[in-house]
This record gives sequence, C-alpha cells and structure tokens, in this order.
Amino acid sequence: MPLVLRCLLLIFLGFSALPALAEDRAPVDLALVLAADCSGSVTTQGYRLQQQGYADAFRDPRVIRAILSGLHGGIAVTYFQWSGPALQNQIVTWTILRSPADIAAFADKLAGAPRTIFGGGTSVSGAIDFGRHLIGQLPVEAMRLVIDVSGDGRTNNGRPAPPARDEAVAAGITINGLPILNQEPDIDRYYQDEVIGGPGAFMIPARDFDAFGEAIRQKLILEIAALK
Repeated sequence: MPLVLRCLLLIFLGFSALPALAEDRAPVDLALVLAADCSGSVTTQGYRLQQQGYADAFRDPRVIRAILSGLHGGIAVTYFQWSGPALQNQIVTWTILRSPADIAAFADKLAGAPRTIFGGGTSVSGAIDFGRHLIGQLPVEAMRLVIDVSGDGRTNNGRPAPPARDEAVAAGITINGLPILNQEPDIDRYYQDEVIGGPGAFMIPARDFDAFGEAIRQKLILEIAALK
C-alpha cells in the first residue's frame, strides 16, 4: 500500500476510535461511594454479611433496572472499608456501570474482596472525609454525588461527624446512612442528627447484620433512582 494511503488509513482509524473513548468518559447519573464499617465492634461474620449484602444488592433486578434507566444509563461506584480517623482502604476503585455485565462484574469484585481493617476505633467523620477525597478523584462527570455510610457505632476516635458532614454538603455531596442497630439501639438517631446531610439525604436502619442485605437493596434503589 502506498505510504500516503497508509497514513490516511491510520488517521481514519484514529478518528474512528474517538467515539469509544468519549463514551468511556460520558457523564453518569450518580457517583456513589460505599463506605463499610470495619471497626472492632464488627465481627468477621458481621462484616461478611455487610459486604455480601452490598454484592447481592447489585445483583437484584430492581437495582439493575434503576442503574440502567437513568438519563445517562449508568452510574460510577467505588467501595471502601473504614474504622479510625486514618484507617480507610479503597477496595474497589471507581467503576463505571453501564450494562448488566458491568454490574455483575462489580458485584463479583465486592463478594470476593477480603477484609483489610479489623479495628482502630470508629470515626464516621474519617469515613466521610475519605469519601469526599475519593469523589475528588472521580474520572467522569456525575449529576449527583453521594456517600453512603454504613456502620454500627458513633464516632469515638477523631473529630465529630457534623463538621465533616457539613464540609461534604458544602462541596455538593449528599451523605446517606445505613445504621446497624446491633450494638447501639439508638444509632439511627445519631445518624439522623449528626451524619446524613445534603439534598434528599435519608437513612434506612437495619435491625442487625442479618437484616443488612434487604435494607441496602431498598436503599440503593432509592439512591440510584433519586426517589428521596
């Protein structure tokens, strides 16, 4: 093939790849940060129920429909474990979910991820601050920004939760909560008063870790579909 034709072909192929690249960077309906409690009060079994609850929720047909039925037909999601003020570990990096296959792969990553934090106190404020940090690394534009904090205790290490919440809300982030009542029966009141905030903020308490799975399914549907 003559050199000129080869050059033209390479230029054409380069331009033909641009739409796929643009699609990868297309906006999403929601950027969702999932923050799972790994403090010392959370037993190994309790944590597994918590993580498996997240994974099973993303396999629920109602959640899948909610993800795919938005204006942009997709969301961005990341998952991290947390306990003390400086103890957070991003387990699944930002992942764009635009198809059933994307969602299934994300659920499998969640289900297979090991627990990496086993103590260090409880810092809800640290979880919020780290979630805000991760949103700062978001690789696409999102119509809504949400940090979803699950946990079974109030802050006992680090600064109080309200200043962290207020800073996140000022940055345009909504904080929702999933308090687990197995340790502190009134933890839902704490989440209501000191943790959640921002436009449409809400919480759904789970009576214990066994009930976490159904609670997170309900919560994800409401978050993704923006029904609250």
